[in-house]
Amino acid sequence: MLSTKIKEATKAPHQQLEGVVVRKLKAINGDKDYAEFLKFFYAYFNAVEEVIKPYITDAVLPDYKERRNSGYIKADIEDLGESTDQLPEVEAPTITTVQEALGALYVLEGSIMGGSIIVKMLEKLGITRGLSFFSGYGAETPQKWSIFVTVLNAHAKNEGEENLAIKAANNTFSLFGRTFEREEVA
Repeated sequence: MLSTKIKEATKAPHQQLEGVVVRKLKAINGDKDYAEFLKFFYAYFNAVEEVIKPYITDAVLPDYKERRNSGYIKADIEDLGESTDQLPEVEAPTITTVQEALGALYVLEGSIMGGSIIVKMLEKLGITRGLSFFSGYGAETPQKWSIFVTVLNAHAKNEGEENLAIKAANNTFSLFGRTFEREEVA
């Protein structure tokens, strides 16, 4: 099953990205810092959503329009009193198939699973606003993930299609990590 293979195949870039995100979270010192942190998520998630849009149709994932998206991040940034006028430069993965789009979406949807941990970290830092994105689907999170995994598995009918999704997921994790690295170099 693709969902099992993709989880195993993306373990290393997922852990690398997680490490970068946790370091950035620990450096947050107030709402302004948190808003700046969110700008990286907004810029990257918005860019990925744009490249997968032609492939993730209602026929592929019927509840896609109801799912959490970068609009939530933008609302969180604005809730913190900031704007999305100046965003970090990002590079989205190249997507040319439904399988690649689902591989990229695996990264975006998967980020929900760690959202509750991020919310707890932020609350310990005194952050109480701008948490809608990381709150995910609340009690519906396991059900939404299950629906997504079913769709992911259904759209990979052979090893070649599985490899397309896995490669796209790995690339999506890596490019997101690079988004944060650019800021560290600057």
